[in-house]
Amino acid sequence: MADSQNPNIPQNKPPPPKIPSEITNGSPNTKANAKVSGQKVHYPNPPDAANPDPATLREQWRFAIRQYSKWYSHAWGTAILAGLSFFALGWIIKGSNPLPSFKRDDSSSAPSSPNDASEARR
Repeated sequence: MADSQNPNIPQNKPPPPKIPSEITNGSPNTKANAKVSGQKVHYPNPPDAANPDPATLREQWRFAIRQYSKWYSHAWGTAILAGLSFFALGWIIKGSNPLPSFKRDDSSSAPSSPNDASEARR
């Protein structure tokens, strides 16, 4: 009890500073620790030791083009389907054509009464 009342003795001592070999970044098998300890870093998909032959590259390129074309067409199909779905949903909610640019222009048709004709000239 006498120590806790003495102002010259610190109550909470800070931990000693870590030297670089003790610094860890998460688990002991991380890349940061591998660099510190001198271990070789293992990548999940290492590069090829040599360039593949031209036939293999051509086949890979064709496969990539097919995949891109498939994804591109799927994206456009999805966008068109979504657009049509939202248009139909808007039509259902509004009860008529939701796009004002596609409305029929009733003022271009012939007026049915003489009063309408005089109002159209103004």
